[in-house]
Amino acid sequence: MKAIDELVHQYLSHLAFERGLSKHTIAAYRRDLAKFQRFVEEQNVALESLTHSDLDEFAATLRRDSATGAKLAESSISRSIVAVRNFLAFCSKEERFLNPIAQYKPPRIHKRLPKAITVDQVITLIKNAEREGDLFSLRDVALVELMYATGARVSEIIDLKEADILKAMDGSDGEIISIRLFGKGSKERIVPIGRFAQHALDQYLVRVRPSLVGARREPALFLNQRGSKLSRQSAWQIIHDAAVRAGLGESISPHALRHSFATHLLDGGADIRVVQELLGHASVTTTQIYTLVTIDRLRESHSLAHPRAKR
Repeated sequence: MKAIDELVHQYLSHLAFERGLSKHTIAAYRRDLAKFQRFVEEQNVALESLTHSDLDEFAATLRRDSATGAKLAESSISRSIVAVRNFLAFCSKEERFLNPIAQYKPPRIHKRLPKAITVDQVITLIKNAEREGDLFSLRDVALVELMYATGARVSEIIDLKEADILKAMDGSDGEIISIRLFGKGSKERIVPIGRFAQHALDQYLVRVRPSLVGARREPALFLNQRGSKLSRQSAWQIIHDAAVRAGLGESISPHALRHSFATHLLDGGADIRVVQELLGHASVTTTQIYTLVTIDRLRESHSLAHPRAKR
């Protein structure tokens, strides 16, 4: 049988070129499988001889990272086990051996409700993305507005190109703008944006981006000060800094805007299938976790308002 490092390389190539997974997903698989490879080599156990007990022991080692002393979240441990299970399924087909852990189940993780911020908090966040006297901050306003307007993942936003801004004329309301996003597995979806995001995007495109791009032929929509594509880390920093200035604390992330987008749509009466399509979820089951947030709010309102609900 091939060496494990060769099999890992082959599997990651399979994920990238045959399954079309995003570079961020592949990077996560690479990190998880590197830990597994280290474990297998230290234990001196062959892949075809792995047992459920071995995977239990691997999970135990992940609960306390020996290199950093940092504890991993149970969700991260579960993801690592799933990565290993998928890898072993691939290896067993390629190398033609009976997968010894085919029935192994990762640790059960209780679903956590996504954290959404209120509409007022979103508005405050957007206002604080702009810095007085700093024209360049119009880019940050456009970024935050677009993330909330589309519910896009941060990777989808930084991968946007100018060509992904879609314009049309409907004869009555004038120009309508939509954004073409590419989600997991390069799946394409079209998401409309409202007038606030349109205005912020126009301001950035007209007043800031031309000076950033200069003579370059950079297709990325959002650019850094050197005129290159904005990084994922920079997008996180923009949200973080705006949240701190807004007094919202340091825990607001780009994903909080995605959660808020979904929650606010459902609160406003949007159909869950529509929200699923806008978020780019493959299954409505993934989207349904957001309904738990709105149900909790309904229960709270019912408890406060109904004369027979008070205890």
